[in-house]
Amino acid sequence: MVGSFYCKAGNQMLSKLYPKAYVTSLFDIDPEKLKQRGIKAILFDIDNTLIPWDRKNMDPEIDRWFRDLCRQGFKICFVSNNNQTRVEALSCSLEVPGVHKAAKPRRKGLRKALSLLGTEVGETALVGDQVFTDVLAGNRLGLYTILVRPLAGKEFIGTRINRQLEKLVLRRMRKKLGSQ
Repeated sequence: MVGSFYCKAGNQMLSKLYPKAYVTSLFDIDPEKLKQRGIKAILFDIDNTLIPWDRKNMDPEIDRWFRDLCRQGFKICFVSNNNQTRVEALSCSLEVPGVHKAAKPRRKGLRKALSLLGTEVGETALVGDQVFTDVLAGNRLGLYTILVRPLAGKEFIGTRINRQLEKLVLRRMRKKLGSQ
């Protein structure tokens, strides 16, 4: 009895690490499908999701894609664990709000973003590149989570360590999806 409870609790815990969608690139996100799900707002991580961690500017192709998403009527907010300077620079250039030092996987920064946008959990998606920060935070709050393959480039040392653990989670997720 205790063993089966542990197993169920373990599976429930692991499910918090699984995104609702996993895409290779931001360009694989289908705005129409999000609208069909009732999604009106999208929260975006910044580093290695929209811009490589070691760069200041967004790739022009991603910039066009992002601006098109805004033109389609989605409310957008950046939610980053990075500092105020980094988040404000991108927020100002793209004219969308941002939350810095969000402390993901805590939910406080995500709640602040929802408040800024005036949206509810069920109508908001979160796009990020990390399982243990972005996906876990979004799932804990009940958002529609989209994991995107990280952009190429250097990464913060803590992120490189997390990537090794993420490989295990992603392998298990693929195996689970393959058995369904």
